[in-house]
Amino acid sequence: MPANRRLRILTWHVHGNYLYYLTQVPHDFYLVTKPGHPPGYAGRNGTLPWGDNVHEVPVDAVASQEFDVVLYQHRVHWDHDRQHALSAAQQRLPRIYLEHDPPLDNPYEQKHWVDDRHTLLVHVTHFNELVWDCGATPTCVIEHGVLVPKDVQYSGELERGIVVVNHLARRGRRLGADLFEAMRERVPLDLVGMDAAQSGGIGEIPNLELAAFSARYRFFFNPIRWTSLGLAIVEAMTIGMPVVGFATTELSTVVRNGENGYVHTDREVLVKAMQSLLRDPAHARSLGYAARRTARERFHIDRFVRDWLEALSRVSS
Repeated sequence: MPANRRLRILTWHVHGNYLYYLTQVPHDFYLVTKPGHPPGYAGRNGTLPWGDNVHEVPVDAVASQEFDVVLYQHRVHWDHDRQHALSAAQQRLPRIYLEHDPPLDNPYEQKHWVDDRHTLLVHVTHFNELVWDCGATPTCVIEHGVLVPKDVQYSGELERGIVVVNHLARRGRRLGADLFEAMRERVPLDLVGMDAAQSGGIGEIPNLELAAFSARYRFFFNPIRWTSLGLAIVEAMTIGMPVVGFATTELSTVVRNGENGYVHTDREVLVKAMQSLLRDPAHARSLGYAARRTARERFHIDRFVRDWLEALSRVSS
């Protein structure tokens, strides 16, 4: 395949914000859709400003189309759609599996279902790549990349912390539902996200409005025990917001205590840290300035695009 050729990439809408950042890569993306746009097949739905390089293809039309690369993002698409939606020739195309999560069944022994020397398994954090058993499947890590809002900057005038988690009540301990409940008894916290009202939160804030909404809060609190590095955390850091969270998974490599936020496994330490930020807005602004610098140095969209161009070239050349 000629170098620098514009690729036609078949993929699925799994995580909206990640997909939006991914489509900043200068190739054409074709999103598999189903009638009614159910989860995993939502196409261009939603409020994100999709570019002209993002297209839709109905699931029953996939086999008749021509693509250069298939980018899987969910086990259902790998196990089912690969066999039932793609043609035999498409199943042999260059392929990448993008793994968004750490192992959810066993934190150190779970084997990844992609067991294929001819598929590139991309992890979004080094922690995820460390804990998954990927066998002989080749892997690489592409850390998050985000677009920095041009018209939003942290102000922190609200003496409260903000928590951004979707479906917290339903997702329970892994996402820290119990920790959120315990912490907000001692620190003023507001929860936003899908179905946040069920947990006593405010509700869902549209993607394009979240940065400005969050910027008024003194700090961002992440109660999650076990996940990848949440994009909401990185997005908060880009606007100059300090982050407080539990020192688990990849977050412990991003936040440095007393420099750009606070992380610890002792909830008492975190309570004291949040209370100090509420008392001292100047300290919060100082941490937020450093958080913004960290985000722009480590999670810049240009680096993200370069990494994805390299991965796509690796499988397609």
